[in-house]
Amino acid sequence: MRRREFLALVSCVAAACPLAARAQTARVYRVGTLTAGPPISPAADRGKVFFNELAKRGYVVGHNLVHEARGASGKLELVPKLMQELKAAGVDVVVTISYPAASAAKVSGVPTVLASGSGDPVKTGLVESLAHPGGNVTGIADDASTLSTKRLSLLTALLPRLHRVAMIWNKDDLGMSMRYETSAKAAQGVGITVQPLGVREPDDFNEAFEAMTRDPPDAILMVSDSLTLLNRKRVIDYAATHRLPAIYEADSIVRDGGLMSYGADSSESFERAAAMVDRIFKGTTPADLPVEQPTRYQFVINLKTAKSIGLEIPSTLAALADEVIE
Repeated sequence: MRRREFLALVSCVAAACPLAARAQTARVYRVGTLTAGPPISPAADRGKVFFNELAKRGYVVGHNLVHEARGASGKLELVPKLMQELKAAGVDVVVTISYPAASAAKVSGVPTVLASGSGDPVKTGLVESLAHPGGNVTGIADDASTLSTKRLSLLTALLPRLHRVAMIWNKDDLGMSMRYETSAKAAQGVGITVQPLGVREPDDFNEAFEAMTRDPPDAILMVSDSLTLLNRKRVIDYAATHRLPAIYEADSIVRDGGLMSYGADSSESFERAAAMVDRIFKGTTPADLPVEQPTRYQFVINLKTAKSIGLEIPSTLAALADEVIE
């Protein structure tokens, strides 16, 4: 081989080697999702929002991103085991929905981003403070006190003579129990009596319904977690049968036939959770990422449900709605 051809060949190999090395060593990121309800799908609802946002930042499932999904489908005793499976799978970060999932993730030591449903992370001990989480957990968490006051004010706008509210929540979920306590204090602060209806399993809903039948409230406020969400249709049907106004935390329940809801815009929360995951992938620790609060909230009313229970929505209240379902 002539000298000039040899040098050209050496130059080509030298130029190609770094590219080949980069191709061979390109990092594959692993994200886990853990819920107390059904597993998150990248193709639907909040999962679609989350993974679309990650894709905008260069992380694509099937290319440089692996998704490990786990969901307890309401069986909270399975959550710690599912978290251990995620840890064994080597996820770089886990995104959680619900306090039980967040608690298990914290214990595991795996970097964790709270997407929704965690309750107050300071009061439950998930983080040291919102500004300085101080451990392996950060994420998005709303202000239960402010939200409870707002939901009660919406009920009062609907029912000016509101005196008694039945509150349904999962007593086995610490985060939601604290949310209930905050809601109860807010109600008592404005002179509204609370009918506490804590549940632990599906059969407990029958007891809650019997209690409301014996001593009817003016309205229902349901605190969302995996148990209440999995049994939401029963609450919706009871409210419809007994012509009881009810307010929920998630707009998905209103789309299923509930009367109205007020809560954080889940799309925004999952977009911001994706931004936090991106920062953790790039080396920032959760301890250095302040816990954020939602900036967008949605008030949704189902007019069809209102009509079915003989309730007229005041025009002033309808005007406040972000969405009115006809």
